[in-house]
Amino acid sequence: MKKSLVILLAATLGLAACNREKKGAGGLLYTVHKSEGKEKIKVGDIIKMNFTQKNERDSVMGSSYENDNSPVFEVQKAQYAGDTNDALLLLGEGDSATFKVNIDTMVAFNKQPKPEQFKKDKYLVFTVKIEKVFKKNANEADSVFQNRARAFFEADHKASIEKKKNSEEGTIKAYIADKSLKTTTSASGLQYIVVKPGDAQRAVLGDTVSLNYTGSLTTKGKEGKYKVFDTSDEKVAKEAKTYQIGRPYGPTKMVVGGAIPGFTEAIQLIGKGGKITAIIPSKLGYADQGVPQAGIGAYSPLAFDVEIVDIIKGKPAPAAPVAPVAKP
Repeated sequence: MKKSLVILLAATLGLAACNREKKGAGGLLYTVHKSEGKEKIKVGDIIKMNFTQKNERDSVMGSSYENDNSPVFEVQKAQYAGDTNDALLLLGEGDSATFKVNIDTMVAFNKQPKPEQFKKDKYLVFTVKIEKVFKKNANEADSVFQNRARAFFEADHKASIEKKKNSEEGTIKAYIADKSLKTTTSASGLQYIVVKPGDAQRAVLGDTVSLNYTGSLTTKGKEGKYKVFDTSDEKVAKEAKTYQIGRPYGPTKMVVGGAIPGFTEAIQLIGKGGKITAIIPSKLGYADQGVPQAGIGAYSPLAFDVEIVDIIKGKPAPAAPVAPVAKP
């Protein structure tokens, strides 16, 4: 057998072994997808990782990829055999794996009933990528180690944010190309398509509009889709798995001027019955702050599809009082 074929066969066998599901403590199941062969994580190491959390029916319940906020934390001792800390100790920097944490073992430890959303599941499924493992030096004081780690990860976060800021223009172009959109760009930098102009009358600051809308990110998540972070459409919310029980869906009323600048500008470009698609750069959105709880990271351009159902004109400002004319 030729040497090149031997190497290829060895690599193939190694990959198959790497992707084989194995059993760990406490009912933990794990599959290592990629191993860089580096030193394994230890309790006390500070790590940065990305993850996707799903149930066994493949419904995504959380993802660090979608809000661009990779968690950084100190690895703790396992609270019970087979918990997520036990799983992390199987990996090193650069490694990726899928862990199936046994829900029955978890709830038994916590002495709580099995959560309703997991009634049909045996496992919580985590797919993780270890981005960085920061280790303590020999004989290093805890305070020195903590300060050194803080400085490293602060600089790392700053560099990540700066990279995203510099790539925003490219992100918008890629989104428009992927959607095959032909946009108009306003003086502010808002890009939009008037799908339907609606009536001639336009809303102005202080008016109230009743509208249907869907807002999404302009970068695809791990599932290859643009994540919907907010919508007034119940069907869309359920499909996007953002449905909130008790929230009223349907046309939503808001005062013009009460939203981010890009949204306010967009809804003033159409009348009642009008529809518009707007791509809002971060400078007209949430800038460097983002909205982490909604999955919107810093310097994230956003896309909105909006339909104005009605315009309720605001009350005109009262006339300024006329000063009395002084008698000669």
